[in-house]
Amino acid sequence: MDYEIFNLGDVTLQSGATLPSAFLAYKTYGTLNEQKDNVIVYPTAFGDQHAQNEWLIGSGMALDPQKYFIIVPNLLGNGLSSSPSNTPPPFDGANFPQVTIYDNVTFQHRLVTEKFGIQKIALVVGWSMGGIQAFQWAASYPNMVERIAPFAGVAKTWAHTFIVLDGMRAALMAAVNFDSSRLNELTSANMRAVGRVYAGWGLSQAFYREELYRAMGFDSLADFVSGVWEKSFMMMDPHNVLAMLWTGQHADISANPIYNGNFADALKSIKALACIMPGSTDLFCTADDNEYEAKLIPNAMFKPIESIWGHFAGRGINSADNKFIDDNLKHLLTLK
Repeated sequence: MDYEIFNLGDVTLQSGATLPSAFLAYKTYGTLNEQKDNVIVYPTAFGDQHAQNEWLIGSGMALDPQKYFIIVPNLLGNGLSSSPSNTPPPFDGANFPQVTIYDNVTFQHRLVTEKFGIQKIALVVGWSMGGIQAFQWAASYPNMVERIAPFAGVAKTWAHTFIVLDGMRAALMAAVNFDSSRLNELTSANMRAVGRVYAGWGLSQAFYREELYRAMGFDSLADFVSGVWEKSFMMMDPHNVLAMLWTGQHADISANPIYNGNFADALKSIKALACIMPGSTDLFCTADDNEYEAKLIPNAMFKPIESIWGHFAGRGINSADNKFIDDNLKHLLTLK
């Protein structure tokens, strides 16, 4: 096991439900300095675990463990933190309670403050649903977070994003004829269709038109879809995926007692220096949505990743995109 566990105890979720013996799985990189001010929080995205974040961490990079103490907390529902797949009855499988982004960040705040005694965070950074968590950190704890850098992540799930995620959910529900009483019949094999649905959204039209998958070692479109999308989704537990989809569909940094749904107010309250990096061809966390959000944040820079890799411009695969993100993070960390 290359990660640690922070026990949260019995927690009351935003929904009012209690999740007993809840826990966060997390991994740290580097050393916390004496002042406890060299902290970077880097939450995971939908379907990802801490290992998928490691491409952005390394010597000489913006997220340099020789300089910073980097905490990567795993999203609830991802199979490592409390999830349908690792929670004992009666909250296992389809009975796992609904968890919000606000819940996740509240628990991460407990980890950061209770476990490490940290009061200031130099940067919260994240991709996709990790990006939403970065926005949430800055809105929930404006005096604690000095900088945020969401990339290919929006501050709320806009209607179109909701529909994309709903299409993924529908692919699973179809396997049990949309009968919620049969959800526990789902297996990882049913995730195959979900991978196919997502294949059309994760990358741009131009990526497919230019057949960039060939450079990844795939001889045909069919091989790419089965070898990447089907394979990666079939490795996931379907109930974990349903839990994370619910979290994603209902993400909104203002959907909590602090802001009572006033989205503009939540964005305007962010004191952190923000570097917002959408993928220029992202089909469902769009640059337009991010641009709207950036205009409402007092200290925001809007820096689109000019790339035909769509949403996956932020996934650590394409070297030019990786450099763009790292360069912008380095610049952001120099700003006061």
